[in-house]
Amino acid sequence: ESSSSSSSDEDEEEVMEDKRPVKKVKFSNEDEYNMDEPLLGNDEEEEEVDEEQMSDDSDLSDDEEGDILARLEKRSTQIREDKLREAEEAEAEEQEMLQEMEPGHVFTQGEEEMEDEEAHPTATEQIISQAAEDLSKVHMRILETVRVLSNFKVLHEEGFARADYMEILKDDLCKYYGYNTELMDLFTMLFPPMELIEFLEANEKPRPITIRSNTLKTRRRNLADALITRGVNLDPLGDWSRNGLKVYDMKVPLGATPEYLAGHYMIQGAASFLPVIALNPQPHEKCLDMAAAPGGKSTYMAAKMKNTGVLYCNDIKKKRLKGLVSNIYRMGVQNAIVCNHDGRDLPDILPPLDKILLDAPCSGLGVISGDESIKSSKKMDDVYKCAKLQKELLLAAIDTLKNPEKNKKPVYVVYSTCSIAPQENEAVINYALQNRYVRIVDSGISKTVGRPGLTRLHAFRFPKEMNKARRIYPHINNMDGFFVCKLEKYKDGPRFSTKEERARWEKKQERSKTTKRSKRLQNIADQRKREQHNRSLLQSALERENGNMEAAKKFLRDRKKRIIEAPSYSNKQVKHKKQKWNAPI
Repeated sequence: ESSSSSSSDEDEEEVMEDKRPVKKVKFSNEDEYNMDEPLLGNDEEEEEVDEEQMSDDSDLSDDEEGDILARLEKRSTQIREDKLREAEEAEAEEQEMLQEMEPGHVFTQGEEEMEDEEAHPTATEQIISQAAEDLSKVHMRILETVRVLSNFKVLHEEGFARADYMEILKDDLCKYYGYNTELMDLFTMLFPPMELIEFLEANEKPRPITIRSNTLKTRRRNLADALITRGVNLDPLGDWSRNGLKVYDMKVPLGATPEYLAGHYMIQGAASFLPVIALNPQPHEKCLDMAAAPGGKSTYMAAKMKNTGVLYCNDIKKKRLKGLVSNIYRMGVQNAIVCNHDGRDLPDILPPLDKILLDAPCSGLGVISGDESIKSSKKMDDVYKCAKLQKELLLAAIDTLKNPEKNKKPVYVVYSTCSIAPQENEAVINYALQNRYVRIVDSGISKTVGRPGLTRLHAFRFPKEMNKARRIYPHINNMDGFFVCKLEKYKDGPRFSTKEERARWEKKQERSKTTKRSKRLQNIADQRKREQHNRSLLQSALERENGNMEAAKKFLRDRKKRIIEAPSYSNKQVKHKKQKWNAPI
């Protein structure tokens, strides 16, 4: 039917537009028109048809020509009416579906499948419709579910509990925003439904670009004037920061300006200013940044210390030290010592310090806008693994601080993460409070930034002092999700519930010190013994070579090479090699 209608439309257009003489139609044996055959053929036949039309034009009467045109016009109008009728029926069905959605009614999965079966009877169409569900319909259902949950007593349907609506909402949010179910369960614990949608929408938008002026080389006002002349549109970051600038628009890349190359500013997220503001390092202090790369917080600490005192910049990954060192040189830092150690070993390596900043490695649940792979890749197992490492690093940082009973000034450690999970934030701080003599103090961050720390969350219970910590959310301050807490150490050593436990720990520490000292003395004695033996070997080689030092050294090298290259298949043979080397010449 569609093919015949299309051919008739083409025939009508040819007749009406070209206004050429119509080819004489041949009749069948039953004297009926054969409408399936085209009036005109291909291009080669059209030339022959034109010649025949000129000759046979007189053979076709006006009544026959009018009859053909009437048939074509009738067929085209019928096709247009059919298309209009189908469009009206589809629109009417859509309006009926929208009207059937009563207030408080939320589609369940079973109802959707039943409607799909009625609309798409074939199995193939059902699979395609289920695989590619319309996101606009999902979004409409999310809004309706949130509306019901906001006034549940009035708008909910009978037979549906609040938990049922929450399950539907979580499934729809996972489909619409692309999160896995474990992260969505965590976010629904932290936020009510309406705020949850605001948080998820904020994660879909990029954070504004912010820079920090380097007070070691310039002032914020002078830097702003220089960048404005280069076509950069910017404003001060806020009243809580004296060094931050927010960039709206730029004509040149911020990482290629002469001011950037000269070290006048650092491209840095606004949330990463907060840990240094909370720590507030002063000149002539000994400080540590336990996870320093790429150097944004370390250079900020050096600027606050005015290039005095000592600043240890540590990072466990050796590859990241290149960027750290380059930023330290570019920003003009002169009091930094870069080291590459595991943070858990620093109490045995570094001297006691005044202040420590621990920006701990985390799951990154606060910086989803910068890395969308977190939505599907991170799970609760990753959160618990990070929490275990964070607890060990925080205890090591507390142990690296000076003994406050002997030190005149108070000593502090600031703990921060770029995650909003309470397992990585409040739970870690609570663990430190239970195992070390520390207390939470005011961070010094403006109250307009973020929210207080959590004191309770479902089954979690935390100390009341936890509200002195600060939680930063993307949908509130338009910054990356962050957590900052400042701890003061008021007594040295671990916390014990009884005196007997503390006595046992002190004895264990004494034994470990004696064992370490004995091992160190033993290593020194072994080294001296090896040096004495090598001197005796060299004396014997000199006597053998008649006092020629070069020949004696060559003889010893060849002897060592022969012993080492000799094959060994067991521990006895390895031991025999050592005996051979130690034997006199």
